[in-house]
Amino acid sequence: MSTNKIDVAIIGASGYTGLELLKIIINHPIFNITYVANSEGNISVSALHPSLKGVFEMTVSKADTSEIIKKATVVFLALPHQASMGFAKQLINLDSDKKLKIIDLSADYRLELATYEKHYCPHEDALNLPNAVYGMPEFYRDAIKQANLVANPGCYPTASLLALIPFLEYIDENSSVFIDAKSGISGAGKKLSDATSFVSVSENMTAYNPFKHRHTPEIIEKAKLVGNKNLKINFVPHLIPVTRGMLVSVYVSLNQKIDSKKVLEDFYKNEEFVRISNTPVDIKNTSGTNFCDIFVAQNGDDLFINSSIDNLLKGASSAAVVNANLMCGLEENCGIPKIAYVP
Repeated sequence: MSTNKIDVAIIGASGYTGLELLKIIINHPIFNITYVANSEGNISVSALHPSLKGVFEMTVSKADTSEIIKKATVVFLALPHQASMGFAKQLINLDSDKKLKIIDLSADYRLELATYEKHYCPHEDALNLPNAVYGMPEFYRDAIKQANLVANPGCYPTASLLALIPFLEYIDENSSVFIDAKSGISGAGKKLSDATSFVSVSENMTAYNPFKHRHTPEIIEKAKLVGNKNLKINFVPHLIPVTRGMLVSVYVSLNQKIDSKKVLEDFYKNEEFVRISNTPVDIKNTSGTNFCDIFVAQNGDDLFINSSIDNLLKGASSAAVVNANLMCGLEENCGIPKIAYVP
């Protein structure tokens, strides 16, 4: 593995995923932060994120594509959907011999065009959309290594797909799958709203957008592309009164007898960041890490699959750095957090 430093830009540093990217890359042995930007600029990193005072200092710029291409080889886009594709399009189409490695944390390049436009908005970069690789190494590792544009998966699809996909060959086509997903409030971002205020969240739990959440088509599409199965996905997310963490429960019916735990163990035997548990999983043991913990239980033909991730890390920022590692020819685990925030 090369020890030469690789210059990195983080665009959209104001949010939670931007902060997590900063925290990981500050300690990364190869990646070197040379450019940090948000929509306004003219502020220091420590003023933007006081937790980094005395740890890392740099002026946050107003995002400028011409400056990015001068200062970085790898670009993380921690931007909202629609804003991200406009920015990525500019970077891809810049008249330069320098080929940037772009990791987009928004939804803008995750879905096929018709699916994206049905659930989000008109796409501004349909030409580059087919060139984006879905950034889940467990299924697309070889393609990620060759990619210049990676679409980082959503947090809910990450936890759901890692739980579901090992069992697709044992589920009938067009079967109903029920996914009960619970996320910490950080998944809603920093923008204030009544639904995520302390009064609404504390000592409370609520479902939102049942069967209609925008991550549903992402789960359906990837189950089809990876496992060649059309499934009826019934996805119901919930907000729970914790800062970070995600717990997903998947319920399916099998079409044959299997040893479900052995299926999981065999499927993920070479995956460093997927851990198979002997007991139901919790969010504490994956908080602060890039691990996905998975447990399975069986009742005749009925299966319960339980998965846990940190929604801000395996569900966003640490997964993005894993993808960048692969794109740059580094070891997948280079600089990736593994120690949970316990207790």
